[in-house]
Amino acid sequence: MALSVLDLFSVGIGPSSSHTVGPMRAARLFTEGLAGDGLLDAVSRVRSELFGSLGATGHGHGSDKAVILGLQGEDPETVDTGTADEQVQVSTDRGQLCLAGVHPVPFDRTKDVVMHRRKSLPAHPNGMTFFAYGADGELVRERTFYSVGGGFVVDGDVKGTDRIVQDTTEVPFPFTTGRQLLEHCRREGTSIAGIMLANELSWRSEDELRTRLLHIWAVMQECVENGCTRTEATLPGGLKVRRRAPALRSRLREVDAAAAATGQPVPDALHAMEWINLYALAVNEENASGGRIVTAPTNGAAGIIPAVLHFYARFVAGADEDGVVEFLLTAAAVGILIKENASISGAEMGCQGEVGSACSMAAAGLCAVLGGSPEQVENAAEIGIEHNLGLTCDPVGGLVQIPCIERNAIASSKAVNAARLAMQGDGEHKVSLDQVIKTMRETGNDMKIKYKETSRGGLAVNVIEC
Repeated sequence: MALSVLDLFSVGIGPSSSHTVGPMRAARLFTEGLAGDGLLDAVSRVRSELFGSLGATGHGHGSDKAVILGLQGEDPETVDTGTADEQVQVSTDRGQLCLAGVHPVPFDRTKDVVMHRRKSLPAHPNGMTFFAYGADGELVRERTFYSVGGGFVVDGDVKGTDRIVQDTTEVPFPFTTGRQLLEHCRREGTSIAGIMLANELSWRSEDELRTRLLHIWAVMQECVENGCTRTEATLPGGLKVRRRAPALRSRLREVDAAAAATGQPVPDALHAMEWINLYALAVNEENASGGRIVTAPTNGAAGIIPAVLHFYARFVAGADEDGVVEFLLTAAAVGILIKENASISGAEMGCQGEVGSACSMAAAGLCAVLGGSPEQVENAAEIGIEHNLGLTCDPVGGLVQIPCIERNAIASSKAVNAARLAMQGDGEHKVSLDQVIKTMRETGNDMKIKYKETSRGGLAVNVIEC
């Protein structure tokens, strides 16, 4: 099995990687399979059923819309985020889907996209089944998929969970534990990013990898800009959550301009933290709006790594594109460890699996570009995830807004602190990253289902939706 940095960081659409990106990819895979096997022309109707967390909070996450778009051939990376809702409404009003973009069939949204709020499939909380029927009502094909976090989709016929990766590419430095990763670094005399780079060359050239990682960074930057320039006063979805990023950026720019005019530094010693908060808020408000986003490693936690990367680019002397590439490669190594040994899915682990994972990855990436040794980087990652253990996923109204948006801002600052704390040591510490990842998995398994992205516990039931 093998995972690439580009598996952890992919361009998609908000508001959720597991509930929006995954279902869109699964629906597209279903129709592509029909087309590839020459069955598409025989199909006169399709029906989709969403289970578990997808059924419980799918309306708030846009899972039903994602399925409709995916069945019509849309891809999360390229779908027009500005017209996506309109496309879905047109299909609903017209009563017709254009499967794979080429084959029209009748469509009744209330009957053909079913959300099961209390039923689950066995392999994973985010399960969905697609049915294709012929002209006489006979079943042409039935296929189940699981959306296992970060936009990853696995076929229902595959045994196991998201720890199964169907890429059998052999890499020169395979690792499934932090200990193995550090052993590679010591033996080769290189950094964690160096090990990752060597493995990435099994798929693509260094030039192509660099180009694609810098594209990821460009999308992150564009996401922040979009989040800071939206004109709508509140976020969609009914909670009427007020946008804060545009006004916050205006205030911060005024502070910077005043300081520049006097030639004096900004008097607030924690001014950089305000910018970190801004970057995270901008990304997650854009995510909540269904905008273009980078899974990092998920949409629900998509603001943390961009916020810390922006902090690096703005406030760390000597920051450059080489550092951005090193940051992303290092962060991805930690994400791979978490995905293979626990999960990045909120429906499995609670928010410790999303925000906790992103905080750990961001801490590792920042520590690396600050000059940390592999041991210090591993320590930073351990600190980042250890202090998110037990974090629940309890989105109010099933929307990726409360507490998700602020939670990203807080975790971004926590990641910076984790990196700085690790830099003050020599890399030796009592609790290893492997032990914390194992603990997160066990904690997630013990966590009640109502605290795992079902909106049946925590803030979701104690905050009035209005």
